[in-house]
Amino acid sequence: MKASYSRMMPMILKIASSLPLSLSSRQMESLSAISDTFLPSIDLCNTTNNNISTHDDNDSIHNFYKTSASMAKTPQNVGLAITEKFAHPALGMLRFALWMLSTNIGTLIFCGRLSLKKEFPYLQKFSEVTPEIREEILREWSMNYFYVLRMLFNSTKYLTLLFFFTQIDENNENQSWKAMYCGPDPEFLKHTKEPSGGNNKKDCIDDGDEKNLFGPLYRGIVCPKHCLTETLKQSGFLFHIHDSSSRAVTIPCDVVIIGSGSGGGVVAGVLAKSGYKVIVLEKGDYFARSTLSLLEGPSMSQMYQGSGLLATEDLGVVLLAGSTVGGGSTVNWSASIRTPQHVMNEWCSRHELELFNSKLYREAMDAVCDRMGVQSCAHEEGFNNVVLRKGCLEMGYPVNDIPRNSTPDHYCGWCNFGCKDGKKKGTAETWLVDMMDSGNGLILPRCEAKKILYERKKGRKRDTATGVAFEFDNGHQKEVHEVQAKVVVVAGGAMGTPVLFKKSGLKNPNIGKHLHLHPVAMAWGYFPPETPLLSDVWPVNEKRSYEGGIMTAMSTVVADFNKTGYGAVIQTPALHPGMFAALTPWVSGVDFRERMCKFSRTAHIFALARDEGSGEVKSMNTLWYKMDQRDEQKLKRGTEKMLRILVAAGDEEIGTHHCEGKRLKVKGVSWHELQRFIKDESEKGVTELVRPISSAHQMGSCRMGVEASESVVDQRGETWEVEGLYVADSSVFPTALGVNPMVTVQAIAYCTAHSILEVLGRKQERYLY
Repeated sequence: MKASYSRMMPMILKIASSLPLSLSSRQMESLSAISDTFLPSIDLCNTTNNNISTHDDNDSIHNFYKTSASMAKTPQNVGLAITEKFAHPALGMLRFALWMLSTNIGTLIFCGRLSLKKEFPYLQKFSEVTPEIREEILREWSMNYFYVLRMLFNSTKYLTLLFFFTQIDENNENQSWKAMYCGPDPEFLKHTKEPSGGNNKKDCIDDGDEKNLFGPLYRGIVCPKHCLTETLKQSGFLFHIHDSSSRAVTIPCDVVIIGSGSGGGVVAGVLAKSGYKVIVLEKGDYFARSTLSLLEGPSMSQMYQGSGLLATEDLGVVLLAGSTVGGGSTVNWSASIRTPQHVMNEWCSRHELELFNSKLYREAMDAVCDRMGVQSCAHEEGFNNVVLRKGCLEMGYPVNDIPRNSTPDHYCGWCNFGCKDGKKKGTAETWLVDMMDSGNGLILPRCEAKKILYERKKGRKRDTATGVAFEFDNGHQKEVHEVQAKVVVVAGGAMGTPVLFKKSGLKNPNIGKHLHLHPVAMAWGYFPPETPLLSDVWPVNEKRSYEGGIMTAMSTVVADFNKTGYGAVIQTPALHPGMFAALTPWVSGVDFRERMCKFSRTAHIFALARDEGSGEVKSMNTLWYKMDQRDEQKLKRGTEKMLRILVAAGDEEIGTHHCEGKRLKVKGVSWHELQRFIKDESEKGVTELVRPISSAHQMGSCRMGVEASESVVDQRGETWEVEGLYVADSSVFPTALGVNPMVTVQAIAYCTAHSILEVLGRKQERYLY
C-alpha cells in the first residue's frame, strides 16, 4: 500500500516545487471546502441524530454545532501554518493536492466518480461538490488503497481540528469551549492579573520585582530585548568582541551546554556547583510561572518543537517534544520512573555497558530523584487515572502508583503547558536553579547552535572540541556569536543532537540511526455523570477528564509481552480539546460534534510500546520510522486490555481511534457482542494511517556503546569522534527504555557530568603544574 506513495511522491513534489510558497486563492478555496466538510454548520433543530443527547437545547451547544470552520476563520489559520509553521516533507503533497482539487480534472482524479454531477459538463471542482458527497469523499480517503490519499485525509483532519479548537480571540477565548471546556486553569487565572499568551514583550527581567515575575531563574536568563553584549556586561561574564562591524562576540567559559532539559540541566547544575563557568544555550524561549498562558494553542506554539506539528516522514507517528527552557521536563506529565532493572540488566549484559550495573548509576538515580522530590502518592487522583485504577482492580490486572516529581497535593491537568506554581520540579526549578545559585552559570534562550567547533591539536589522534557557533534571536534581529569552551556538551534531544552533529561535519555512521519512539495507541470510554460504579470514588458531577494529576497510575499487564522484556505499559494522557479532536475518529460532521460534546467525561488510556523497530533522524523535519510487527502486536494486545479495563470501570460507551470510528454502547449488549467488539477492534491494524499513533519519547539516535562501529558515544558520554564533546540526553539510550525516560536521562547525565569533572580536574592540574 505504501508502494504507491513511494512512486507518486517524487512526481508530486516536483510539481509542488513550481507552486508559490503561499497558498493561492484557489488552494484556499479547496482548503475551506475540506475544513467545512470536517466542521460544517449544523442546525440542531433540523437534526434527527439519535446520538445527540437531550441536554443539547443549551445555547452553547447550539452555537457550537452552528459554527463552521470557515465561520471561525480556521482555514486562514491553517493556511498560515502551512506556509509559515508546518515544515515537513509532506507539505509539497498537501499544497499540490489543494491545487488539484481546485480544478475539475484534479477533483476527478482525487475523488473519482463521487465528484461527478448528473448534468453536463459533469465535472466539478471539490468546492462545488455537495456537502453530503464531500463527507462521503473524506470517509473514502481515510481508508483508501492509495497511501497519498490517506495522508491527505490525516493531515487536513489533524490541522483543521487542532486549529479550530485551539485558536483564540483577543480575550484568549475560543467560543467552542463553552460547550465542553473551561479553558486555562481557573485557579491559575484567579491569581494572574494579566493573563497573556506568554509572549508579552514587556517581559524583561530588569523591570519590577524580578524574582516574583520570573521565578527562580531571574538572575541568569538573558533578557530577549537586549543585545548580547549589553547582557553579558550586566551578568559579569567575560567576553571579547571579535567583529566590530557586527558586534559579534566570543564568550570564554569552561563548559558550554546545548539544551536545558533533563540532560543539559543536570550537567549544568553539577558542573556549576563544582565551580566551573557554564553557558547554557537553549533554542526555545523562557516562560516563568507568571508568564505562562496555560492555553493549548499558544503553549504548543511557544513551548514545543515545531509548534507541536512534528510527524514522521510518512505521517505515521505524530511527535511531541519540548522546546523551552527546561526542555521536556517543563512540559512533561510528571512521571518519574527509575530505569527498570530488566533494562539495566540488558544494557549491561547484551550491550556490555558496565555503567548500568555500577554503584555510580544507582547513586545517580538516588541523587536525581532526591533533587526532584520524587514521591509515589497523590492525595487525589484525576478522572482518567481513577478509571484506569478502578478497571484494573476489577479485572485483577496489576496497577501501580507512578512516582511524580511533584508534591502529593499537586492536582493539575495543565502541566503539559508548564507548571503554574513550581510544584512540578523540572530542571528549571531544580538543577538550573543550582547553577544560578552558584553564580557560575548563564542561560541564553532563543539561541540555536549552528555548529560545533573543533580542531586537531598537536599530539592528538582525534579532533578536540573548542566551542560552539550559535545564532541569538534578541527579538529584533539574529546575531551570530561563539562560545569558547574546554568541554562541549550536546543535550538537544534525540532529534536535535544528531542533526547538529551532521551539520558540524561529524562522520560516525551511527549518528541519527537506531531512533526509538515509544509508539502510543489509545482507547476511550465515555462515562456519563451518573455512572454508578464510580460514585463511591468521587462526586461524579465535579470531575472532568482534563483535570487532576496527569499520571498517577500505571498497569504492567502487557509490559513483558512473550517474556522478552519488551511489551507495553498502560497509562493515561493529557488531552485538551485540540489534541482530543485531532485524535478522535471522524466519520461525519454530526457524529464528530457529538463526540466533542462528551469530551469532559471521556476517559482516555493508552498503551506505550517498548519498541524493537527503529528509525532514523535525517533532518529536524524529516524522520523516518518503521514499526516492527512485534511492536504492532504489543499495541494490539494493549488495546484489548484497555477496552476491558474501560468496560470493568463502568463506562457507557467504548471505542478506539481507528478511522472507521466504531463504538459500542456497553449497556444492553450481550456478552458475546461485547467480546466480538473487543476482539475486532484489537485485531485492527495500527499502522498505515488507519489509526493515529503518537510519541512523546524519542531516544537512541546517538546511542552509547563500547565500540565506535556500533555507537556514537562511550560509557562516559564522550563521542568516539571528537575529544571533549559529550552527549547528555535520551539519544544515548542503547535501546528503547519502555517507561517515561526523565529519571533515566537525568541519571545518565549525572554520571556524564562526573566524568566531565574528572577531565576538567586533570586539565586544571596540567595548567597549574
